[in-house]
Amino acid sequence: MHQTQSNLIEIQNKIKKKINESSKDKYNPKIIAVSKTFPEQEILPLLNFGHNEFGENKVQEAIQKWKNLKEKYDQVRLHMLGKLQTNKVKSAVEIFDYIHSLDNLKLANKLAKEIHEKNKEIKIFIQINLGGESQKSGIDPSNLEVFYKNCLDLKLNIIGTMCIPPDNQDPQPFFKEMLNLNNKINLSEISMGMTNDFLEAIEFKSTYLRIGTGIFGKRSI
Repeated sequence: MHQTQSNLIEIQNKIKKKINESSKDKYNPKIIAVSKTFPEQEILPLLNFGHNEFGENKVQEAIQKWKNLKEKYDQVRLHMLGKLQTNKVKSAVEIFDYIHSLDNLKLANKLAKEIHEKNKEIKIFIQINLGGESQKSGIDPSNLEVFYKNCLDLKLNIIGTMCIPPDNQDPQPFFKEMLNLNNKINLSEISMGMTNDFLEAIEFKSTYLRIGTGIFGKRSI
């Protein structure tokens, strides 16, 4: 068994144990294997193992790696996790199935235009900057309701919210705030939790866990 397959099984077991211990409502969060910077030969064992959820941070890298792979493995659902520039939207809509980083109206308008022109279904998360960090993308939490309404007016398929908590802080207060914000606008999906904090994210009903290092190991770049 390939190491990535063993790592995935170990993470799945940790998730099941955590849910059984801490949740009255049993649910099954999806694991996005974050394959950014990893080559095709590291991805293939997971594909052949039946794993279908993968994440990338850059549009060009995703196209180079996934254009042919998605034709061969047609059950793959590819998630855009990084900051999306408006000049990359056309290419992003062609290759991705989910976008986790919508955070401004200009991008929303561009996405709406490309999605409707291509008649493609893309599921979208609104990224929220909970820590008010200037180096991170995301809308201010206080703007969420108005921004969400603007996205609905554009007929974008907004399914949930996404966050990256501040580094070196307890993530739980931020995860709790995310759950409250999500409930406030009646969305069912939350994208939060990475290799170091996915178990804490489960306590607050994260439905999409973004795990890279825990599956693929440390990145060399």
